[in-house]
Amino acid sequence: MVSARVEVAGLDPWRLGGELWAAESRTPRPVRVQGLCFSGPNLIPLRGNISAIRSFADRALRRQRACSSLVGPAEQVMALWDELVTEWGPAREVRGDQPLLAIDALPSVAPDPLVRQVRPDEINRYLPAAIAMFIEEVGVDPRAGDGGVSYRARVAELIAGGRAFARFEGDRVVFKAEIGALSTTVGQIQGVWVHPDRRGHGLGTAGTAAVVTRLVRGMGRTASLYVNSFNAPALASYRKIGFDQVGQYATVLF
Repeated sequence: MVSARVEVAGLDPWRLGGELWAAESRTPRPVRVQGLCFSGPNLIPLRGNISAIRSFADRALRRQRACSSLVGPAEQVMALWDELVTEWGPAREVRGDQPLLAIDALPSVAPDPLVRQVRPDEINRYLPAAIAMFIEEVGVDPRAGDGGVSYRARVAELIAGGRAFARFEGDRVVFKAEIGALSTTVGQIQGVWVHPDRRGHGLGTAGTAAVVTRLVRGMGRTASLYVNSFNAPALASYRKIGFDQVGQYATVLF
């Protein structure tokens, strides 16, 4: 998520849409970076021991909270939350166990041939499914506050970039997924959703396999995603596709 931003924007905060914080060692030169944390729409501690995490917490507490969540490696996220909870708590939800999965080969199941990139002129057909997914996954309506203007713009950006995928049946989206963060080596799949009427029929597995194929064969990237540990059907589906667990994430939602 962070490397994708840095590769495009560099480290300038205005272009990056946030700040990249570094915690340095206190040993004599040469100075070594002991921790990294991105502060933007989300607060993302990337690495660091408890000393680095405390320095990130001190910096975060100097101003009012503006991020919508803490997300990233579980060890760093939960340690940072321990430092922030007194001032920033209570959280709306804490998801402490989210397996981080990856695959760098073609999927083990056949991709759905009807899953394709969404065209810009199809945004009005696609957007209701994106909103439904967001409400299910995050627990809030993305249209709150500005009537959905900013969320529609974000979805339109993904569609224009060829990173939104769907299976349409008539005017209805029955499967959707997106490639969110995209670095030179990894693409993060997000927003996987199957229409409630079509769940249990393998659309999620075959549809996700189609997006994996696009990333691995079409774009030369490793495909990754993270999922809540309690979502047993999704975990089973991703393992069937060929994903392996490569880490553990956590998310604190505000």
